[in-house]
Amino acid sequence: MHWRIKGAIQKVLGVVPRGDDLHYQLQRKAGGLRDVTREMTIKVDDWRVMVDMLARCGAKVPGARMLEIGTGWYTLFPFALYAAGAARVVTVDLNRYLRPELTRQCVEVLARPAHIEVLASTAGVGAGDVEHRLAKVARALAGGADVTAATDGVVDYHAPADASATSLADGSIDIVFSNSVLEHVPGPVIAAIFAEARRLLPAGGVMIHGVNCGDHYAYGDNAINQLHYLSYSSARWAKWQNRFLYQNRLRAPDFTDLAKAAGFTIALDTSRAKPERLAQLDKIKVHPEFAKYTREQLAITSIDFVARK
Repeated sequence: MHWRIKGAIQKVLGVVPRGDDLHYQLQRKAGGLRDVTREMTIKVDDWRVMVDMLARCGAKVPGARMLEIGTGWYTLFPFALYAAGAARVVTVDLNRYLRPELTRQCVEVLARPAHIEVLASTAGVGAGDVEHRLAKVARALAGGADVTAATDGVVDYHAPADASATSLADGSIDIVFSNSVLEHVPGPVIAAIFAEARRLLPAGGVMIHGVNCGDHYAYGDNAINQLHYLSYSSARWAKWQNRFLYQNRLRAPDFTDLAKAAGFTIALDTSRAKPERLAQLDKIKVHPEFAKYTREQLAITSIDFVARK
């Protein structure tokens, strides 16, 4: 679908009655949830990358108290963390998007033998324990339990909720994380979220964020690439912003700079400019608003980083 058509449809759905339900149905039939099993499988690998990066920085999942920013449609990350032995996983979202049918399906995906092995080996726990916990969750969800009851209170879902102003106590969280969320949050709000994260973490606590900072319209329109939106001014791009797909267009160093401004040190940053992105960048006219960035900074469309308090 042409990206402008998608943007126009989403903009309309953002203001009409039952727009959320209509948007969900469109996502299931023709959008990112059309092949949700594939998307969940990709998320399992994202989870593996996150836990591996945490381990490289000395942070372990078993026994950890964790906070997820942006739950989304299903609780795959929280369930995987519960299965791997996390003590508590609070997950918050600005909007209540969680869907019971997708929540049950993500447990089915996690319970595949290959994925159980990934969860166990990455977190350093027994595969039998992972399998047992996931089977318990599946039975509870099938019986009508919510995510909190199904995980014996470990996974605690809050939506609508403000990640920049939680009611959690100072120092009550060991790890704050997000996956493909911060690219959809305005810069000043990210700053506030990072300030709240610093309050929640004890000395030495960490936050880890995986950010997909490329043009998301490119996933549904093969005529454009992930650097496409860099050719627009903020005023022109505002026409295509909508409630379901807001994109802040921040570049990779902006996220680590915001973390440092909040009082964190960067322990790990995997962002790199890929040759194919650099070649794509050379074929577009970047708007002067992005003149402060280097060529390499503009071309980066993905960053995973760990920041320590």
